[in-house]
Amino acid sequence: MYDFYDYDGEPIYIGQTYEGLGARIGRHLTNQRTDAVAMNVLDPFEVTEICVWPMDLTVFAGENTKKAMKAELDRAEYTLCLKVIAASSFKAVLNEKPPRETERMTLPQEYRKRIIPDSIYPVRKHPDVRTARRASTIAALARVISERKVTRWLRTTLLTQARRL
Repeated sequence: MYDFYDYDGEPIYIGQTYEGLGARIGRHLTNQRTDAVAMNVLDPFEVTEICVWPMDLTVFAGENTKKAMKAELDRAEYTLCLKVIAASSFKAVLNEKPPRETERMTLPQEYRKRIIPDSIYPVRKHPDVRTARRASTIAALARVISERKVTRWLRTTLLTQARRL
């Protein structure tokens, strides 16, 4: 499980992965090989901190391994989503779809770290830079929505981006 935070300490995106956390997070932050970045839901430039909840999924061995792992990840994602939305001043995150509603669980220990070096932090945090990037992200997301059949959740993400602006 992982969560991204912006320059205001606001939770902005949550996710889950079967693969290593580093590989999945790296795809989000370095290129557009994820739906969230490709659809302009998540601007990697805005991610300042990453929080991870490593889970030991090796306990799910046997015939239904993938199914059991997916169920556990879904429980963790749902629990994490409720947690970060409650902590958000906007009561929202920028995910393109909601997590599957499941039972809640106790999350493993979290690890949180700022990923932006001190040398560029002040420049990227500057309100003018962030406003310009956020406006561009909103315009691009609005374009995606106008060109495709999309869910209500994605429209809610656009509204959340506008509120964050």
